Amino acid sequence: MTLNPLLPLMYEPLVRTALLEDLGRAGDITADAIVPANQQARLEMRARQTGVVAGLDVARCAFQTVSPHINLRAERPDGSAVEPGQVIATIDGPARGLLTGERTALNFLCHLSGVASATATLVRAVKGTSAQIVCTRKTTPGLRALEKYAVRAGGGGNHRFGLDDAVLIKDNHIAIAGSIATAIQRAKANAGHMVKIEIEVDTLAQLDEALSLGVDAVLLDNMTIEQLAQAVKMADGKVITEASGRITAATAPAIAATGVDLISVGWVTHSSAALDIGLDYLS
Repeated sequence: MTLNPLLPLMYEPLVRTALLEDLGRAGDITADAIVPANQQARLEMRARQTGVVAGLDVARCAFQTVSPHINLRAERPDGSAVEPGQVIATIDGPARGLLTGERTALNFLCHLSGVASATATLVRAVKGTSAQIVCTRKTTPGLRALEKYAVRAGGGGNHRFGLDDAVLIKDNHIAIAGSIATAIQRAKANAGHMVKIEIEVDTLAQLDEALSLGVDAVLLDNMTIEQLAQAVKMADGKVITEASGRITAATAPAIAATGVDLISVGWVTHSSAALDIGLDYLS
């Protein structure tokens, strides 16, 4: 799968906000006091952990927003696997700008690389099956587009991006509507012809009802391995099947082996540990 870069318009406002938060009312008083205005420097980003890189364009934006004279050259582009000690990028330019932008650049790069690395771990766990790892709307506020990009960099796929690009009928929707049938009928009456409809089910009986009413996908929530296998048989390829609920790298292989199409995981975006990346002075 080709990893298409994000348009700068999608992350520049986030980078500017992060830099303004750091610069406050007086700018980088440490770098301005210690480093001569005309001094140049070169820094090197190195991985300190095994993982997958994501977010280099965002890191570059952080540096170049501080100083357009800074150049970041990627040695291991987004989507690349890295081992401890491997060089990810080298950065050249005005020393003050490098020091001012480094924390914001690393904050984005380490976080997004952590998301990509966690995703890659799950993707490896289901290798050899037809299941795809996908993320959810459980994202850090403001960072959804970036975190979903990082999931793609790690080899995963994306679930819906928001409430406006697909219908997903969950348990509370059903409870408020009064029944599965009512919820599905109302969704069909209001969704446009391009909008898919998915429904969350907790039992095989609910699945049977949903299948009889006609939907595009079913979210099989917190089902056992035996239930998932039976659900896949019931669906019989007529709808997309998605397993969800407390998925880990240890549990994913057995879930994937049931034949589900998708395995959705929320924690890869909201709780992944940052990948440890160092930024060191070279000259």
